[in-house]
Amino acid sequence: MNEPCLITTPQEALGEIVEDLVLLEGKEFRISRPTDSDLILNDPTVHEAFQRDEYMPYWADLWPGARMLGKALLREDWPTGLTALEVGCGLGLAGVVAMSVGIRVIFSDYDATALEFAKENAVLNEQENFELLHMDWRFPPADLKVPMMLASDVIYEERNIDPLIQLMKTVLTPDGFCLLSDQDRVPSKQFQAALREKKLEFTTQMMRAGEPGGTRVKGTVYRITLS
Repeated sequence: MNEPCLITTPQEALGEIVEDLVLLEGKEFRISRPTDSDLILNDPTVHEAFQRDEYMPYWADLWPGARMLGKALLREDWPTGLTALEVGCGLGLAGVVAMSVGIRVIFSDYDATALEFAKENAVLNEQENFELLHMDWRFPPADLKVPMMLASDVIYEERNIDPLIQLMKTVLTPDGFCLLSDQDRVPSKQFQAALREKKLEFTTQMMRAGEPGGTRVKGTVYRITLS
């Protein structure tokens, strides 16, 4: 792609909206989402975006990786005044959790409708220290610089690896870092190899997450630094 792939999924494509109660580390968060993300696939706007760039409306699901990242955020004490860019924010759970521990959040996603859900979910959880950024992570704004980047369940395809690493190198301040969660999908090995090749240091933490009473998924939370 030589230009950003940005989309606004029509509201009429979303179907019924439900609200989930998400429990992480003893704290409750309310997350609004479409009931059935598969319904969105039938929309002509989504079809066109898939033909253009293999777009899929993954943002409409509450993924285990977001829960993992939320748990990781709740397990640390964070300095005041920290700003984090959440990449591919989707429903915004990780960003909402980040705000709950005092971090200012820039929600970003290539689907403007996802940003509206992230905004709504921030308000549902009485959080207001955020802004919205309609962004294809392959084409970040030239002036965007942050000390912290958040990403969950974004390396589901190998083609995402190089753009995400380039994004880290572009938007993070010299002392910045990225917290990234993954369900140990197939591309995770290539992701680790690419981090080493690009001379980015990282540590890993095993994490499990899932719905209460449901299947728990094993994954990894990466902490990635530029040097």
